[in-house]
Amino acid sequence: MKAVWNNTTIAEAPKEDLIRIEGNWYFPPKTLEWQFFEESDHHTTCHWKGEASYYDVVINGERNEFGAWYYPEPKSGSIEKVKKDFSNYVAFWNGIEVIE
Repeated sequence: MKAVWNNTTIAEAPKEDLIRIEGNWYFPPKTLEWQFFEESDHHTTCHWKGEASYYDVVINGERNEFGAWYYPEPKSGSIEKVKKDFSNYVAFWNGIEVIE
């Protein structure tokens, strides 16, 4: 599986290494091309997963604000619900495609 934006692969991992939650693929942090990611101060809250943190994705000077999100400390009980520890796993949106 690959996460692609602006014709650039920003994350890649075998499907079995990803976690699927609510229709989104979450990539292990070690599979990201970190040179394209910048911390954002943006946060949102999911009622059952907890507070999400975001990354901006930046390629060749173009910025995809809040294009990637993750849960640094998932809410109590959420890991048991997912049946896998998804702490710091990264999901994508806002025009970033996840393809096989």
